[in-house]
Amino acid sequence: MSTRTRVRAPHLTGRRWLNTAGDVSLADLRGKVVLLDFWTSCCVNCLHVLDELRPLEEKFADVLVTIGVHSPKFAHEAEPATLDAAVDRYGVHHPVLDDPELATWQAYAARAWPTLVVIDPQGYVVASMSGEGHAHGLDVLVSELVAEHDTKGTLHRGSGPYVPAPAAGSALRFPARAVRLPDGGVLVADTAHHQVVELDPDLETERRRFGTGERGLTPVTFAEPQGLALLPAEVAARVGYDVVVADSVNHALRGITLADGTVRTVAGTGNQLRRREGGGAALEQDLSTPWDVAWFDGQVVVAMAGVHQLWAFDPVDGVVRVLAGTTAEGIKDGAAEQAWFAQTSGFAVGEDDGAEVLWFVDAETSALRSLRRTGTPDRSVPEVHDERLANVEPVAGGGYEVRTHVGQGLFDFGFRDGPADRALLQHPLGLAVAPDGSVLVADTYNGAVRRFDPATGEVSTVLRDLAEPSDVLLDGDTLVVVESAAHRLTRELVPAALRVDAGAHRVQRPPTDLAPGTVELAVGFTPPTGQKLDDRWGDPTRLVVAATPPELLAEGSGSAEGLTRTLRFAAGFDGGVLHVSVQAAACDGDPVTGEVPEFAACHLYQQDWGIPVRLVEGAPAELPLDLRGV
Repeated sequence: MSTRTRVRAPHLTGRRWLNTAGDVSLADLRGKVVLLDFWTSCCVNCLHVLDELRPLEEKFADVLVTIGVHSPKFAHEAEPATLDAAVDRYGVHHPVLDDPELATWQAYAARAWPTLVVIDPQGYVVASMSGEGHAHGLDVLVSELVAEHDTKGTLHRGSGPYVPAPAAGSALRFPARAVRLPDGGVLVADTAHHQVVELDPDLETERRRFGTGERGLTPVTFAEPQGLALLPAEVAARVGYDVVVADSVNHALRGITLADGTVRTVAGTGNQLRRREGGGAALEQDLSTPWDVAWFDGQVVVAMAGVHQLWAFDPVDGVVRVLAGTTAEGIKDGAAEQAWFAQTSGFAVGEDDGAEVLWFVDAETSALRSLRRTGTPDRSVPEVHDERLANVEPVAGGGYEVRTHVGQGLFDFGFRDGPADRALLQHPLGLAVAPDGSVLVADTYNGAVRRFDPATGEVSTVLRDLAEPSDVLLDGDTLVVVESAAHRLTRELVPAALRVDAGAHRVQRPPTDLAPGTVELAVGFTPPTGQKLDDRWGDPTRLVVAATPPELLAEGSGSAEGLTRTLRFAAGFDGGVLHVSVQAAACDGDPVTGEVPEFAACHLYQQDWGIPVRLVEGAPAELPLDLRGV
C-alpha cells in the first residue's frame, strides 16, 4: 500500500447536503474509508452503481462512508426539488452532495458518469474508476485499506454521517407507465412501491395490486417495474399470461396473468448482463435494465437501456435476441444492426402507409426516433464465440431501419418548438400515437407534453407545467398523463397547441482541451488484487473509438484490441465529441505466480465515455482515461 502515490483528496464543495444533519467535510471523516460516487439521476449506469454499492455499504457499515456527489447533466437535474425526488425515488441511503456547478466534479477530474473515487482514512486518494461493475474490486480494496489502517491505528469504527430523510406516503410512488386494459381499466407501473396496480377507469379506485411492495425477484415481488405491454389475446392464450412487465432492477421480464393475479419470470436470470452480446433461451439469458416493452412486428421489443440496445423477446418460443444497436451510446441512424441508441426509455406503435412503425424516445440524447421493417429480419440468435470478452461490432439481424426525427446528440437539449431539425426536448421518457398519426411525447425534464407531426415535420407543445411526465395515454379528447414526480395520473383537456422556444442548452460539463493534430489515448486499468488480465487466448482488451461528427477523426476510429490508440484530428475542426468504449477481461489467479486456473472465475470491466473536446493549440497531446486506476 505504501507504493501508492499520495495525493490529498480535494475539499467537497457544493450547494447543499442531503441525508445528513449538516455539512460534511473530509476532515470530519478521517479514520473512515470514503467512497465518492459521482452520479447524475438520469444515467442508467449510475443507477446500476447505486445497487452495486448497497451490499458493500452493509458489509462495511462501521468503516466505509459513501458520499454521492450529484453532478447534473440536464438543466432540470440541477433544480433542488429534482434531486430531492431522485434521492427518494432511488432509495439512496448515504449522504449526497448537491454539486450543480460541477465544482467537486472538476476538482476530482471526473470525465464520466459514473465515476468512483476511494479515499483512505488519512485523507488520500488511492483509487479512481469509471463506469460500473467494480463491486468486487472495491470489496478487495476496502478490505485491504481496513486491514492496513487497523494495524496502523488510523481506522475509526462507528456510525457515519447518514441521516435518513422522513418517508413520505402516497397511493402511487413515482409511477412510470400506464396501459389501458380491454375493459377500460388502467394498469400502472408503481415503480417506487415495487408493484403493478390495476385501477378502475376513474384512475383512482384500486382494483388490486401485484407484488407485496418489497424488492425482490419472486412470484410476489418486483424491483422498480417500469414498462408494461399487453400481449395480443391469441398470444396470451398460448403462453398463459397477459401482460409483460419490464422489471428494471431485477434485470428481468415478468408475466402477469390477469385472471388469477399470478406473476412469473419469463426472461432474465436476475443478473445484470455484463457481456456485449446475448441471445438464446430467455430464462437463461442475463438482461440489463429493461425499461419498456411493446408488442411490435409479432414480438415483444425490449428497451434494453443498460446496454443501449433494442432486444426482441418471443414469448411463444421463449427466446430473446438482439434486435438493434451496437451498444455504442449516441445517435446513429440507418440499418438497425449498426444503429446507436442512448438509454431508450419509451415505446409506442403506430402505422405509416399501412405498415407498423415503432416510435421510441432515447432519454440521454433527448431524441424521438422510429424503427421500421425494411426487409425480412433475421430472427436467429447470434452465437457467442468468446465467453470472456464479446465483440461490440454489430450483432443483430437485418430487416429494420432506424431514423431520428427530433434530437441532435448526447449533450444537446432544450425546450424549442418548430421544425423537427431545430426542435429540442429534455430527457423524454414516454410517448403515444394519436389517431391522426402524430406522436405525443412525455417530455419529462421540460414538464411538458409535446407533439410531433410526421406530415409537416413540426414540433409543438400541447401541455406545460407538469411534474416530470413519464407517459401519456389518449382518452377521447383528453390525455391521461403519468405525472411521476407528483405520484399521480391526471386527466388533461388537450388545448390548442402552444408554440414554445425557451432556448437551446448544452451540458454545462466543461470540454476537455486537446491539441490539434495527433493525440495519444490511453486507458488505465489495474486489475484488483487476486486478478490478472486473462491473456491465455490473446489480448483480453478492446477499445472502440468514434466521433461526432465522424469527420472529426482523420485516423484512430474503429475497434481493435489494446488500451491505447493514436488519434489524429482532421484539419478545419475546433472540437466535437469523442466516443470511447473499452472492455477488459480479468480472471482470478495466483497473486504470486500470476497463473490462472483452468476454471477460474472471470470478470468483465467496461465503460463508455462521451467526451466533449475542444481543440486548442498548446493543449495536451495525451488523453488519459481510467477504467480502473490505482
